[in-house]
Amino acid sequence: MPLPMSLSLAALLLASSPAKPAIVAADGVLCDLTRTLVRDQASVLCLIPAGADPHTLALRPADRRNLNKAKLILINGYNLTPALNNASGGGPVVRVAEKAVPNSANNDPHVWHDPANTTAMVSTVASQLEPLMSAGGDRRIQQRRAAMTSVLQALGTWTTQQIQTVPEKQRVLVTGHRAFSAFAKRYGIRELPVIDDFTTGGRLRPASLSTISKAIQSSGTRAIFPESLPASKTMRRISRASGIPIAKQALVADGLAPGKSLIQTATANVCTFVDAQGGRCDTKAASQLQQRWAAIF
Repeated sequence: MPLPMSLSLAALLLASSPAKPAIVAADGVLCDLTRTLVRDQASVLCLIPAGADPHTLALRPADRRNLNKAKLILINGYNLTPALNNASGGGPVVRVAEKAVPNSANNDPHVWHDPANTTAMVSTVASQLEPLMSAGGDRRIQQRRAAMTSVLQALGTWTTQQIQTVPEKQRVLVTGHRAFSAFAKRYGIRELPVIDDFTTGGRLRPASLSTISKAIQSSGTRAIFPESLPASKTMRRISRASGIPIAKQALVADGLAPGKSLIQTATANVCTFVDAQGGRCDTKAASQLQQRWAAIF
């Protein structure tokens, strides 16, 4: 019995529709950038869930199978994900941060904390996606790329305005590790990563604790910024010894906050710093930036 015309036509259209390319994006930042660029034009798999540490990724058999099926594999580079340093798969492996920001100071992988660097990453990812798209799909990628660039430029301006509300002597970022160099350089903030600068192998000896305490006390900071809460035992010891409190909110250093976009994470980080250091953060404008990013289709 012949199929009804409508069913036959639907089957024909389905058979002729090109399959969506499979793309693997390693970390939360790259996942959000890639998904925002492609929307429904590709299937994007994220290897590292938001909130997880990319430095400690261990590939599972399922991850390796997905890498082998992927038409494109996007990793940050600069040793952010050591497990992927020698990655291979069904398509090319692109080290996005290394291509977008080839001269990152000290090969720091956390380049996206400067929106100008994130814009360069968007361009790099877009250029890799466009050849994979079906007819006309590359134009949609280009349109989203332009919209994302506009939001990131606005994020840079907004961040500058928020930092300017912080008294100049308090524009210092005391953390455990050097993960915010790009942010600090862009906005004229002194970065003081105390564990990296004053310990050997992360071991906190009494002499180191004394040196760290004096450095923090003389820095002008009103808070010590952890990368997670509750803060580590080491950071709590440093806080007690220096008399400087742990910030009420943690900074997200290595990717995205769980359930949050890149813009949501970035604006939250800025407000955490600004509010703790005596400034005033414009959360209404931050929300508008977040809405603009979410509306990119």
